[in-house]
Amino acid sequence: MYLVKTPFLLKKLYPKLIWHIDNDSRYIYLTFDDGPIPIVTPFVLNILKQYDAKATFFCIGDNVGKHPDIFAQIVNEGHAIGNHTFNHLKGWKTEDKTYLDNFLKADDLLHTNLFRPPYGRIKRAQIKLLQQAKPELKIIMWSILSGDFDIGLRPEDCLDNVLENTGNGDIVVFHDSLKAFDRLKYVLSWAMERWSKEGYVFKSLE
Repeated sequence: MYLVKTPFLLKKLYPKLIWHIDNDSRYIYLTFDDGPIPIVTPFVLNILKQYDAKATFFCIGDNVGKHPDIFAQIVNEGHAIGNHTFNHLKGWKTEDKTYLDNFLKADDLLHTNLFRPPYGRIKRAQIKLLQQAKPELKIIMWSILSGDFDIGLRPEDCLDNVLENTGNGDIVVFHDSLKAFDRLKYVLSWAMERWSKEGYVFKSLE
């Protein structure tokens, strides 16, 4: 069970995490979790290029090590990079020191001030440890969850999730993964075409 639009109460509970970019401009912040990998990441990069769009890729360190050429393509095409741990750890089920070490192992490859916890699950103690290790760190969450990871969700319903809920300053989560690809490859082109016609600009999180 998940909510497409992040509830206000959750934002209040974790006010120091970034859930939304508050401004009056018609900006949408597309984010892609879990890559880089073959097939999916190049597809995403091609679609972004068609719309002169910039996005943020929250990369798994292990995938960066396996696919350095694809990672280099993300960087060379001007997209922002975020840390998504080295092994996609679930914070609630991971000892705090192990979580920190895994984050730092990924940071050795990624060198970024952006971080998104896998599954969106992180303990307050882990937040404190990460920010002590890297004081300039920004922990990015989201305001719109596309649901592309849900194998039981029809692509058409996934498209409705984003089109019916996304507006100015929203941070939208997609997944750069084979599990999500059936929905992602349907949704991304249609959504970006619609948003572009509505005057939205796609920006990365810097």
